[in-house]
Amino acid sequence: MKGAFIAAVLLGLAPPPTEPTLATGSISEAAQKLKPGEYLWAPDIAPDGPLLLVVSLKTQRAIIYRNGIPIGVSTVSTGRKGHETPTGVFTVLQRHVEHYSSKYDNAPMPYMQRLTWGGIALHGGNLPGYPASHGCIRLPTQFARLLYGETKLGMTVVITNEAVVPRIAPAESLLGRSSGLIATGDVWQPSLAPDGPVSIVISAGDRRMVVLRNGTVIGRSAVKIDGPVTQTSAYVMGADRQSWVRIGLPGQDGAVTEKLRGRIHASDMVRQQVEAILKPGTTVVVTPDSLTASEAGRPMTVIENEEDVQRD
Repeated sequence: MKGAFIAAVLLGLAPPPTEPTLATGSISEAAQKLKPGEYLWAPDIAPDGPLLLVVSLKTQRAIIYRNGIPIGVSTVSTGRKGHETPTGVFTVLQRHVEHYSSKYDNAPMPYMQRLTWGGIALHGGNLPGYPASHGCIRLPTQFARLLYGETKLGMTVVITNEAVVPRIAPAESLLGRSSGLIATGDVWQPSLAPDGPVSIVISAGDRRMVVLRNGTVIGRSAVKIDGPVTQTSAYVMGADRQSWVRIGLPGQDGAVTEKLRGRIHASDMVRQQVEAILKPGTTVVVTPDSLTASEAGRPMTVIENEEDVQRD
């Protein structure tokens, strides 16, 4: 299935003549041929469905997927030494066509899409061919404009040190039946955010699940996990609700992913409530880390939703 959508994007693209064209070969080969400031853009190959952006610090490239199909590839410039861009799973928290840095000499940040309240964002800017920013992800300004026109608040962004391509996994529920788990101390307040993109974070360290909608926590629940969780896994529900896009994350072998379906149990009440709000684009992140412990020494970020000091 992975080969099918790669073949589709490589063989079926016909961008306008003013934009670079995509040569035959693999996506990574096409991306490697791009010079600083260049990009490929073909949104019509997948006109509908949830969006996912994957940024590779290693290759200084970004790939935008819609409904699991690559529709754009771009060069980027990420954080230089001392201002490294964090890796992890993020959602777009804020968007502005015109934005200026509050810290770095009022520097312009066109088509800004904020990923953290600490100042990490996607935006148009200069791409010298190497990491040169204060932590943000610089995109070619024209690509930033095109991307901005397609995205919405809550879009999932994965930043990784690896050159990874998402893989398709069956859309069986990631939450199993209760196995006797009692819904003690569970919180479910969907009225706090009636609409918007849904993100679910499951911590093996805490044995807890947090459900966010439009960046607001609407639910917390105890979960039971069979066996150890040794790596962070991320999934995005496909447009047809029949598939999950499974994402390789920092430090993982792209060919090895823990099997999680059927291992994570919530109370029947919570499971039914969660399944009722699942929709295309829903993000599920399962991590061995505690959601409350300090992240010192761990560069991985798992979805931010609380405002902090701005740093642009």
